[in-house]
Amino acid sequence: TEPMLAKIADAIPTEPGFLFEPKWDGFRAIVFRTGAEALLQSRDLKPLNRYFPELEQALVAILPEGCVLDGEIVVASPDGLDFDALQQRIHPAASRVAKLAKETPARFVAFDLLGVDGTSTMSLPQSERRARLEQLVGGSKPPLHLTPVTRDRAEAGRWLAQFEGAGLDGVVAKLESAPYLPGKLAM
Repeated sequence: TEPMLAKIADAIPTEPGFLFEPKWDGFRAIVFRTGAEALLQSRDLKPLNRYFPELEQALVAILPEGCVLDGEIVVASPDGLDFDALQQRIHPAASRVAKLAKETPARFVAFDLLGVDGTSTMSLPQSERRARLEQLVGGSKPPLHLTPVTRDRAEAGRWLAQFEGAGLDGVVAKLESAPYLPGKLAM
């Protein structure tokens, strides 16, 4: 499944009916939890499992079989998210990957639910997918995180100011009534 993409805008929408989320500085990934594994798929449809073995193992233990999550793989540091450390995780040597998995463990920030119990949720409105995502992973512990969400435009603006430089790339505005459209640009 291709991820849904966001359009770049100069301002936070003022119209009603939007959910606002932080845009994380990491690697976009879709997690498919099936059988005894969790497949981590990149934005360009490539497998990421070999680079994040600690994340794969944790997601197998945490997530129920048959769910599909959209989110961001990140590496946290005391100063915020560390994109440079995340990029170093993409390495051809398995020994280096194993070393970095211990030194700079990855986390997964979930922001959409694309499937549950083996059934697609992509045709559901964003607001319903978010409610189901909260039920599924709301109480999870690291390395799985649920991205914060608000309907308050002022709060979204505060996120931009507060987290700039700490791993936030901006704010994503999602129309509450919109379905998930793989590979499509959406506001």
